[in-house]
Amino acid sequence: MALLTSCFADGLAVGSDLVAAAETAVRQALSGLTGPPNLVCFFICGDDPDDVSRAGLRVMGMVPGASVIGCSATGVIGDGRGVEVTPSVSAWAATLDGARLRTFALDTLRADDRFVVVGLPEPQADDHAAILFADPYSFPTDGFVERSDEVLGDLPLIGGLANALQGRGAVRLFADGEVYTEGAVGVLLGGPINVRAVVSQGCRPIGPTMTVTGVEENLLLELAGQPALARLEEVVSALDEDERELVASGLQIGLAMDEYAERHERGDFLIRGVLGIDPEREAVAIGDVVEIGRTVRFQVRDAATADEDLYELLDAHREEFGGGDGALLFSCNGRGSAMFGSADHDAVAVRDTLGPIGVAGFFAAGEVGPVGGHNHVHGFTASVLVFSTRPSADRPYDR
Repeated sequence: MALLTSCFADGLAVGSDLVAAAETAVRQALSGLTGPPNLVCFFICGDDPDDVSRAGLRVMGMVPGASVIGCSATGVIGDGRGVEVTPSVSAWAATLDGARLRTFALDTLRADDRFVVVGLPEPQADDHAAILFADPYSFPTDGFVERSDEVLGDLPLIGGLANALQGRGAVRLFADGEVYTEGAVGVLLGGPINVRAVVSQGCRPIGPTMTVTGVEENLLLELAGQPALARLEEVVSALDEDERELVASGLQIGLAMDEYAERHERGDFLIRGVLGIDPEREAVAIGDVVEIGRTVRFQVRDAATADEDLYELLDAHREEFGGGDGALLFSCNGRGSAMFGSADHDAVAVRDTLGPIGVAGFFAAGEVGPVGGHNHVHGFTASVLVFSTRPSADRPYDR
């Protein structure tokens, strides 16, 4: 059954006949709208990339008057639940009266010793956000997202890295009637539209905050004046057995977003992975490059912490902005059943907190969303774009 709502609705269909599933999912979504859609997003999980392409073309053919984007995935979200590694299609439709929607397809060109991204529309003053789906095998998503403020200013980017059950070469992207086998697609949202991003990284800090006092590229050499590995061993030795198991299963590090804050607690960090150690240099390798003087804190992630973090952030959004009417959800493919024991967790959390709204999305190979006012690519994260038809009195179309 489709979720009934006046401006936002979703649909989900499971089955090996992807074209038929696409038709069902789109019809479910459209049946929940009181008017024609002008924005449709869809997500397809399938074994055969040609079948995925045919299903995507069918979706785009069903809504000729709308701006349409979509991608392949290893799992989809819709109708209040998630479906992983099973042929399925989810669709999300919205009627955004007066909004300016500009779809785009991005490609990269080599210029001397670097790549240049082309295809992004010229930003306008009343743009509020951009949705982005990228092929992780062909598009330099990390570099593009990390440097997006050079072109987009503080415009939030929300979305995810697409994937496919067959991996490299099988990813499919869709935008306004076209099928792409590489690059990225998206849509700029402008005009009288009310959207906000909620990004849940789902980690909690362990040990003290420390200042980076020695670094070489992505190797932390010293923390607070001591070898980084020695500092890490101090932190781990102070943990109980359960927390040590979490460290062994995937240690993280948080980079403080506000260096001038008196305290740095959960939610105050950009989370990056700890990639390994260099015993000879007593160094710790991390998934980012930081400068001397940066404040960091080691982190762990488990289902309970990730659950609590997502609910707290969504509750805070509801209390400040009055909930939402529709949402797009981009959840890491390492969450779902692998983390929570259920593929439905993040979709249920959004509806539990924001109400029975139209929610759809996919399980991503990396999630895109703003943290600390800057866009980043994340892992093990839930990135949510919340739409509201109820503008705030003091800032009617804020992002």
